[in-house]
Amino acid sequence: MFSEISSPLKERMQYLEEIDLRDRTDGTPRPKRLRQINADTGKFLSLLTVNLPEGEIIEIGTSAGYSTLWLAFAAKEQGRKVRTFEIDEEKVKLARETFRIAGLEANIELIHGDFLNHAPQLGPIAFCFMDAEKEIYKNCFEAIAAKMVFNGLIVADNAIDQYEGIKPMIDQVLKDERFDTLTVPIGNGEFICRRKA
Repeated sequence: MFSEISSPLKERMQYLEEIDLRDRTDGTPRPKRLRQINADTGKFLSLLTVNLPEGEIIEIGTSAGYSTLWLAFAAKEQGRKVRTFEIDEEKVKLARETFRIAGLEANIELIHGDFLNHAPQLGPIAFCFMDAEKEIYKNCFEAIAAKMVFNGLIVADNAIDQYEGIKPMIDQVLKDERFDTLTVPIGNGEFICRRKA
């Protein structure tokens, strides 16, 4: 699978990795940083995505589209699409450029707006990757929990390095008997929730 990553896709990923690294060291204000996952986390998400049950694949927090590329790369293999949500206009523009250059536009639907405003219109969900402002994770979980299909997955980023920020969501999920959970120590920590009932 990973040996089939095209040159344009690989080059765009490397370009975004360089920007992200620079953002973290040059004093770029936090809201303007890309704040994206690392490559190992991306590969992990791809492996999860390529084995999903039927249902929508969504991402909350597109940024420049780096994690979306990993999701869409796997979704393309299954003839599926990723629907991703981003509120920041500048990041939406950068993401659109990313998807065009990487050649994955046909496998991605980018929605400029607040995910919580769009959540009621979503159908059954097979996979959700959350990588947005941490204070909204709990609300996002509540908006999608009932829509998750059997064996569907929710993956919440920053479960280790920003644990306190997403603790309200974690506490909510741990009380919900419909889900099995596990924190995986890859990247910044991924909190995984599997819909079991």
